[in-house]
Amino acid sequence: MGVVISLEDKPEPGIEALVGLVRGDMERVNAMILSRTGSDVAMIPEVANHLISSGGKRLRPMLTLATANLSGYRGEGHVKLAASVEFMHTATLLHDDVVDESDMRRGKLAARMLWGNEASVLVGDFLLGQAFKMMVEAGSLPALDVLSTAAAVIAEGEVMQLSAAKNTSTTEDEYLAVIRAKTAALFAAACEVGPIVAERPREERAACRSYGMNLGIAFQLVDDALDYGGTAAKLGKNVGDDFREGKITLPVVLSFRRGSEAERAFWTRTLVEGQIGDGDLAEAQAIMRRHRALEDTVERARHYGAMARDALELFPDSPMRRALLEAVDFCIARAH
Repeated sequence: MGVVISLEDKPEPGIEALVGLVRGDMERVNAMILSRTGSDVAMIPEVANHLISSGGKRLRPMLTLATANLSGYRGEGHVKLAASVEFMHTATLLHDDVVDESDMRRGKLAARMLWGNEASVLVGDFLLGQAFKMMVEAGSLPALDVLSTAAAVIAEGEVMQLSAAKNTSTTEDEYLAVIRAKTAALFAAACEVGPIVAERPREERAACRSYGMNLGIAFQLVDDALDYGGTAAKLGKNVGDDFREGKITLPVVLSFRRGSEAERAFWTRTLVEGQIGDGDLAEAQAIMRRHRALEDTVERARHYGAMARDALELFPDSPMRRALLEAVDFCIARAH
C-alpha cells in the first residue's frame, strides 16, 4: 500500500544538487568521521563503522555544510561541526535500536543484533563524546551551546516517546511535541550552526533554524506514513516495526480518533496490550485507508515542508538556496 497524493507526471525530487554543492567539504567530513572512530578498543570501530558505513544519506551534516555556505562562511569549523552532527545522529540510532528492540537498521541487521545491547549503548556514548570534542575544537561557544542543547532535547524526546508508547489517548499536539524534540531538534541545530560560525545576524540564524525544524518534522511524519504504507527498501527497516513495537505515531492517532468503537478496541488490543496476531498489520493498514490517516499524515508533512521553504525566503536566490529547497521536496516525495 503506497501513500500517493498526486498523480502528476513530474520527475522525482532528489538531493543531487545539494550533494554536488557540498561534495568537497563532505569528503573532508567523511575522512574526519573515519579518523574519529578509531580506538585501541577493537569493538568500538567495528560497531561504529557497521552503522556509519551502512549507506545513510548523511543529510544532517550536509545541511550544516550547506547553511554555512549559504551564510558565506569561509573557515574550517563547519567541517568539524558537521562531523559532530553525524556522530550525534549515529549515537541516537544506536541507542534507539536498543530502546525499541529493533532488528534492522538501514536494510542491515542492527548493531545490537550483532554485538549486543551493551556494546551498542556504550559505542553510542563513545560517539557522543567524540562529537563534543569536535564541537569544542571548532572554537565556537554559541555553536557548542546549540548542539549541546539539542543533545539534551533529543534525550527528552526519547523519554517523552516512552511515556506516549502504548498510550492511545496521545493527542496530535502531544505527538508533534515528541517528534519536534526527538527528530527535528537535531535538524534545527544542524542548520543553525552554519550561520553561527559565519557570525551572521540573529534573523539569519532563526531562519536556518526554522528551516531545519520544519524540515525535520516533515521528514519524521513521512517516515511515520512509510512504516504502514512504504517498503522495507525505502524505510531501511521492516515495514510495520512501529506497529509491532507499540509506537503511537500520527497515523495511529488519526485512525484512533476517527475510528469506530470496534476499531479503537483493535488498537487497544494490538498496541496497548501487545496482542498482535497474523493479519493484524494488514487490518491496521485497512483501518488507516478507511480514515485517510496516511494521506493526511503526508499532508501534514507538506504543511511543515511549506514552512521550511518559507524560512529560506530571507536569503537571496542562489544554487545553494535552490538545493536546500529541493531537499524539502525530496523528504516529502519519499512517501510516493
